[in-house]
Amino acid sequence: MTLRNSSSVTEFILVGLSEQSKLQLPLFLLFLGIYVFTVVGNLGLIALIGLNSSLHTPMYFFLFNLSFIDLCYSCVFTPKMLNVFVSENIISYMGCMTQLFFFCFFVNSECYVLVSMAYDRYVAICNPLLYGVTMSPQVCSLLMFGSYVVGFAGAMAHTGRMLRLTFCNSNVIDHYLCEVLPLLQLSCTSTSVNELVFFIVVGVVITTSSISIFISYALILSNILRIPSAEGRSKAFSTCGSHITAVALFFGSGAFTYLTTSFPGSMDQGKYASIFYTNVVPMLNPLIYSLRNKDVKLALGKTLKRVLF
Repeated sequence: MTLRNSSSVTEFILVGLSEQSKLQLPLFLLFLGIYVFTVVGNLGLIALIGLNSSLHTPMYFFLFNLSFIDLCYSCVFTPKMLNVFVSENIISYMGCMTQLFFFCFFVNSECYVLVSMAYDRYVAICNPLLYGVTMSPQVCSLLMFGSYVVGFAGAMAHTGRMLRLTFCNSNVIDHYLCEVLPLLQLSCTSTSVNELVFFIVVGVVITTSSISIFISYALILSNILRIPSAEGRSKAFSTCGSHITAVALFFGSGAFTYLTTSFPGSMDQGKYASIFYTNVVPMLNPLIYSLRNKDVKLALGKTLKRVLF
């Protein structure tokens, strides 16, 4: 069936984070700094993994994809967000729908990349002798392909339903990007099906991914507690620390954002809460996975020596 847009609205106005003119420049500089740090950090990690054969392992293959997703979904909305602060706060209808699709695609995909990383840690700690067979290149590729397919399906569900709505009155989006719930508030036709799709997709993604990660780490913890030496337990815990931190930040901030925006009159609170998982988490992930990682530090040192000398 062909999707048709019967909307009379041809463009939307993004309110951004604040309508106070005196705050626009400080906000622009703050989020420009975050964006530059995000791009440099994730691009650097992608390049480092690609250039060093010592990092061509399943764990870093998943980390490569995580950095790629963080980089992409930051680039989906941040340039427009920065533009809103200083000059143009108008986005075309198709530009808004495109932004919505890719944002949903990358966020949903990231959830399942984090699940794949948890499974990788489970196999490495609980079945180390079978690690090479279980986490073969084919299996890793299938896990990533599945993550992107699920992300695509979720994005299509949200965007496909949004394209069927009619926008004929207000075109002011009380957000800094084209998100599902702020857009639904502007529709002059029934949004009941869209709301149902939204809560089903978000519920399924969060529930399945969080349960999968929880089960993986429950099995990991059970295995670690059976390790006789304190040094062995400490080493096993250290391999999971970065991933647990990233999962807690991403799922915690994302769940809080969508729980707060589920209540009437709470859109502003949700908008500010969403900054953490849309802007801050992609910036922090390269630091989380590299600061205490000896392999990454060693690879970085070798790469710098090759480049500088």
